[in-house]
Amino acid sequence: MVILAAMKTAISIPDDVFEGAERTAETLGMSRSELYATAVREFIERYRSVDVTERLDKVYGEDDSLSRLDERLQTLQAYSLGREDWR
Repeated sequence: MVILAAMKTAISIPDDVFEGAERTAETLGMSRSELYATAVREFIERYRSVDVTERLDKVYGEDDSLSRLDERLQTLQAYSLGREDWR
């Protein structure tokens, strides 16, 4: 991993979290900084996907007709499937 720029910071975390991070970094063969940067990056990506989902829910939640399939299109799709016995 190439880091083009880095910001040095001081944070406070519970002792048990720090000790777990130390063990994990050692097990993975990475520096403490690398471990924390990776963890924060993954957390941000996870939150970003939650944010997108929440925004989509808000848009489609206001008017449920926006997420419904057009009735004519639904009928055409049903005809295109043909008749099969699903028993």
